[in-house]
Amino acid sequence: MTGASLGPGPESGARSLVVGVGARRGASGDAVFALIEAVLSGAGLDPADVVEVATVDAKGDEPGIVGAAARLGVPVRTHPARALAAVRVPHPSAAVGAAMGTVSVAEAAALIEADELVVPKTRAPGGKAAVKGMAKGVATCAVARRFPAADGTFDVSGRKTSTSPVTAGSRPFTMAAMNPPTHPPTRDIESAGPDLWHHGDAEVRGENLTDLAVNVRTHTPPPWLRERIAASLTSLAAYPDGSSARAAVAGRHGLPVDRVLLTAGAAEAFVLIARALAVRRPVVVHPQFTEPEAALRAAGHEVGRVLLRAEDGFRLDPAAVPEEADLVMVGNPTNPTSVLHPAALLEKLARPGRTLVVDEAFMDVVPGEREALCDRTDIPGLVVLRSLTKTWGLAGLRIGYVLAEPETVARLADAQPLWPVSTPALAAAEACMEPRALVEAAEAADRITVDRAHLLAGLAEFSEVEVVEEALGPFVLVRLERAADVRERLRLLGFAARRGDTFPGLGPQWLRLAVRDRATTNRFLQALDQAVQALPARSGR
Repeated sequence: MTGASLGPGPESGARSLVVGVGARRGASGDAVFALIEAVLSGAGLDPADVVEVATVDAKGDEPGIVGAAARLGVPVRTHPARALAAVRVPHPSAAVGAAMGTVSVAEAAALIEADELVVPKTRAPGGKAAVKGMAKGVATCAVARRFPAADGTFDVSGRKTSTSPVTAGSRPFTMAAMNPPTHPPTRDIESAGPDLWHHGDAEVRGENLTDLAVNVRTHTPPPWLRERIAASLTSLAAYPDGSSARAAVAGRHGLPVDRVLLTAGAAEAFVLIARALAVRRPVVVHPQFTEPEAALRAAGHEVGRVLLRAEDGFRLDPAAVPEEADLVMVGNPTNPTSVLHPAALLEKLARPGRTLVVDEAFMDVVPGEREALCDRTDIPGLVVLRSLTKTWGLAGLRIGYVLAEPETVARLADAQPLWPVSTPALAAAEACMEPRALVEAAEAADRITVDRAHLLAGLAEFSEVEVVEEALGPFVLVRLERAADVRERLRLLGFAARRGDTFPGLGPQWLRLAVRDRATTNRFLQALDQAVQALPARSGR
């Protein structure tokens, strides 16, 4: 194996290497890691200096690549094929271009944000030189190096190393500066890979199906809330005034008003964060709601992913989040896994210079809202998002809010258009903060807990179905073979389930099911039994 001249590198101990990887479907993590290890060793490079594994979006969920990155203790960073196609590489391949939309995966992914190619594209060799456990040609890897900024403001992993002023968008010079933007601000943000813009409502729109795909509580909004919203219509001639609603939200959480920002749903908050905050190394913890990453990509950010594993129950290990991440986004409880992360664990992600965004859109479904961080003011950089959409059935009205440090709230507010929240939405927000509303929400959380237990008990009767344990949201995540076929069969039987393959870190064998009342669940379980039995070569129960 021959590599480019190493030349003068960064100071000892600085993580500076980017490993670009391409792998065929089905390659194991051990095999891909063995190739990376052999390539680094052959070039005299230290695996401890690797800062990330990079690949094309279509390969971002490959178990071999994800597993190898986990072995290295670094995140997987993905790039759209058309962005990689714009990177000049020494070893382009027409065959790869035809298959992937870019003439290089390994070299382009390594170089897109680096300064020099250290090891060119290397395939797993055959014959006597074969890498143990790696079949010939199932993976390629290349290694590139980043250098720190000339003024020493940042080290190669993006950490600030001096007290020099830093302006928004400042960063070390890399080859990426010579290439077109990776993520233009359009909805065509990925040429391949999970569709981040897919949402559960697409499963039921225009169809007469029992909805298990959308997580909005049924039979909402309640009559008293509809009446409050209707009463606000007499004020539509005046511009919206959010002061009362903002004060009501602050009072509900015991916070000063200047820590509250009302938004047109949590989705607007994701866009504001992506556009208004000066971040260089955003990381999203997946699987989770895809809107945060979609908003970051649409705003032109390169987004790192920390993929939680089913084998670990989709539990978060704070050590998996790279030190250099200056923005971390995580859901709690997480959509679609329904996992509730301990507050003490999430606190470990916070540190000076980092923004920690916790999406608590489903926290009011957890009895007692245990593990909530919404009322905390002692955690540096904490931003908590809340939505009134799910519990109160207000998806069409668009109302949510942000709880954060006053400086952060001010920056986000500056990025909002004038009067971003309508008068009816403000009326709804104020009403949902009242004592009777909080009592009703708590009662609804208790009912959902009972109904979820009934659903889980029914699913446990299916040997073909594996359920993510300890679900605490208003939905459960299940894995079963040929889930896509089961989903289509369920549609014929009158039920819509949420497909899982649009969530990074999952795949076509996953489905998300909303929790409904016992009668609806019983009908669904009967339909599921029919759908599973209709599959050929079905294993016995």
